[in-house]
Amino acid sequence: MAPSPLALLLALGAAATALAEPLRFVDCGSKDGSIQEVNVSPCPTQPCLLHKGTSYSINVTFASKIESQGSKARVYGEMLHVDIPFPIPEPDGCKSGIQCPIQKGHSYSYLNKLPVKSEYPSIKLIVKWELVDDQDQMLFCWKIPVQITS
Repeated sequence: MAPSPLALLLALGAAATALAEPLRFVDCGSKDGSIQEVNVSPCPTQPCLLHKGTSYSINVTFASKIESQGSKARVYGEMLHVDIPFPIPEPDGCKSGIQCPIQKGHSYSYLNKLPVKSEYPSIKLIVKWELVDDQDQMLFCWKIPVQITS
């Protein structure tokens, strides 16, 4: 007996979900932490296609090498090796899934949103995301290539 088209579709969907992999990223100076995984959703392929007027979920799993009372995110669009600040709704890491104070040797899931405004130009660039501790040292820094599109 041949499986139904619905059963095949469900099996394919489950296989695709199971094969979803974390993003390939470049570590750009994580000193006080080590990145275990970076996820941007939705971003099924790289470079990530970021559609104007859409907000993307960011999830970074990292381990802290230090203790810190707080953390702050800084996000940039990097073009021609120039960092252009990219505003995010919540720069406070302690309000973004991280239980503060941050403890040495613990793993954390940092969660945030990357809103892509309609007025942004349609261009290819590098997203650079930093999270700094209370001494302004890098808990993590990662970069991924993206393409902003309509």
